[in-house]
Amino acid sequence: MIKVSNLRKVYSTGSVAVEALKGVTLTMHKGEFVAVMGPSGSGKSTFMNLLGLLDTPTSGNYWLEEREVSSLNKNELASLRNQKLGFVFQAFNLIPALTALKNVELPMLYAGVKPQERRQRALLALEKVGLGERLQHRPNELSGGQNQRVAIARAIVNRPSVIMADEPTGALDTKTGEEIMEIFEELHREGTTIVLVTHEPDIAKHAKRILRFKDGLLIRDEEVTNRTISSEEEVNHEL
Repeated sequence: MIKVSNLRKVYSTGSVAVEALKGVTLTMHKGEFVAVMGPSGSGKSTFMNLLGLLDTPTSGNYWLEEREVSSLNKNELASLRNQKLGFVFQAFNLIPALTALKNVELPMLYAGVKPQERRQRALLALEKVGLGERLQHRPNELSGGQNQRVAIARAIVNRPSVIMADEPTGALDTKTGEEIMEIFEELHREGTTIVLVTHEPDIAKHAKRILRFKDGLLIRDEEVTNRTISSEEEVNHEL
């Protein structure tokens, strides 16, 4: 599903170069549920942006469903992003003037899906996340948890290969966050590949695999068990 080899990203500010990602190599298989963790400045957000085709690597290679995407131009990246990836963000990123239904229809509009099919698929996606009775509500008429459900419906409506979730529970209280994670778990059980960035151990434990980043390096790649995950664990595993 996803393979990266010696992936590097360097940001330049004037004469100063910051190496945000320092040669990451890994493979993610179809249907995995992966959490990406690490402190601020660890490289996890840079890694997520590269996987999500929101940025391009300085060097290295990235294959998405066996297609090498590292050297695609902006238009090609935008098209592939719309077809293959669904995004869920901490801030929801919904359009305030649009209803829940219209927000969910938006990715299909860009994909050229016909109006009748757009509406039908948006309805099904909203019903799937438990918002079948909130179709005509705008974001300011919904709770934070409901807005995130709309965002998840929008992410899945184009039937993406991978869902990228960046701190999806960061703006929610604990109970609502757990309800949102139950939706991600259900999507995973149905075979959806999920890559989720979080700094919260209680959220990461919902995943089946955790990638830990520090100083631009992938320092640990572990399978999740039912034990409590601690962000203070000693790192002693090398890939």
